[in-house]
Amino acid sequence: MKIAISYPPLESDKGVPLLSQNRQFQWFNKSTYIYPVIPAYAATLLKREGYDVYWDDAIAAGLGYNHWKERLIKEKPDVVAIETKTPVVKRHWKIIDELKKELANTKFVLMGDHITALPEESLQNSNVDYCLKSGDYDFSLLSLANFLSKGEALAGGWYFRDGDGVITSSGEQNLRDNDLSTLPSIDRSLTKWQLYAYENGNFKYQPGTYTMAGRDCWWGKCTFCSWTTFFPSGKFRVIKPEKLLDDIENNIIKLGIKEVFDDTGCFPAGKWLLNFCEGMVERGLNKKIAFSCNMRFGVLKQEHYDAMAKANFRFVLYGVESANQEVIEKLNKSINISDIKEELETVKKANKKYKGMISPHVTTMIGYPWESYAEAKNTIDFTRDLFDCGLIDSLQATIVIPYPGTPFFKEAKENGWLITEDWDRYDMRGSILKSEVTSEHALKLTQSIYRSFMTPKFIVRKLLSIKSWIDVRYLWMAGLRVLGHLMDFKAKQR
Repeated sequence: MKIAISYPPLESDKGVPLLSQNRQFQWFNKSTYIYPVIPAYAATLLKREGYDVYWDDAIAAGLGYNHWKERLIKEKPDVVAIETKTPVVKRHWKIIDELKKELANTKFVLMGDHITALPEESLQNSNVDYCLKSGDYDFSLLSLANFLSKGEALAGGWYFRDGDGVITSSGEQNLRDNDLSTLPSIDRSLTKWQLYAYENGNFKYQPGTYTMAGRDCWWGKCTFCSWTTFFPSGKFRVIKPEKLLDDIENNIIKLGIKEVFDDTGCFPAGKWLLNFCEGMVERGLNKKIAFSCNMRFGVLKQEHYDAMAKANFRFVLYGVESANQEVIEKLNKSINISDIKEELETVKKANKKYKGMISPHVTTMIGYPWESYAEAKNTIDFTRDLFDCGLIDSLQATIVIPYPGTPFFKEAKENGWLITEDWDRYDMRGSILKSEVTSEHALKLTQSIYRSFMTPKFIVRKLLSIKSWIDVRYLWMAGLRVLGHLMDFKAKQR
């Protein structure tokens, strides 16, 4: 049996879709490709079990639609699995309906947070065969392959039509049944890791790649996060630090990779983090590779940042979302804005003490229905101050989108905040929430956040920090990406 894990081209004058391994969807004017770790695990697991796997990311490969379609038809896979998200699900319906005419015997699968939230919707609106209500694509696709080829029982989480055409399911899936420690190390050659190794602003040292120690976030309660749909609070699973260290030492470094970004929703903290950092130093991996991750404010102390600095952590991403405490509380983030500067000072101390290079990065959002225009501008002042004080090195700004399946979407629907439920418009090219911050305001404010780094102190500090051509290249590429983001949120694009 041949199984294709596919990302069809989504051609649009809006830019390149940021779809794979992503908790939010955007069209980017400057291409960015994120290595889809869980689909890569799926491909590796299927191959280990004897299936013929066809890795088919046409977006990262830069293929045109007709070229991709002809190539896929020639391959004649028995199963085509496609990861989708809310803003492009209708495009995927059309693609599947079109391909079904040429590949009548092929089984088509849709998976992703949107499918987990609304598994029956796609079966009602397209000729898709199976919809997966789970984020564990790897374990689930193996179960489907064994079901189709060997007649084994189908694991929970699958929605499909029975013999009479009635939509039914295989029952609920218990994520605890899927033990991450049993997964093989990702076959990065099979999954064409090089496609994602360069066009990515997270990597200063190239080539880079992604890992995921856990699924997905040990906090898992932020009301807006689409991945809480299939990895809800209380369901966090994580491998032992030794398994991640083994993968870095025995596989990743041997490929010539210079930087790793672990895309666990929030990297494990506490003793797990200290053990991982100690392992990086004891094995000498800190001298061979830079490491980056997602993290939460209010969790780590000086000893943790000291350990991270010694272990060669480079890029640490924190979700701030807003400079207004009321917004933070409504989003159930459980952080205190007033403590952020003090914690970032702790990062600076660790860097200075151990000659570390930890570069803090924060994410912010604009367009909350309960936030005034003046309050939204506080976030711009806040990020500008962090840049000016030398406490952060970069940021990401987006328009808040309530995805189906999240508590935020439920709240928005119950309160009449939604402007539309046309999924095509959930693409961050404008606000879809009723708010004092209009869609035009949201676009302009997002651009202003991206410009908040433009303080004399920050610019001089960055120029003085240049020590090598790698620094020059990284700053140059960062500048191009900022320009790209300014275009992403340019008014009148819709």
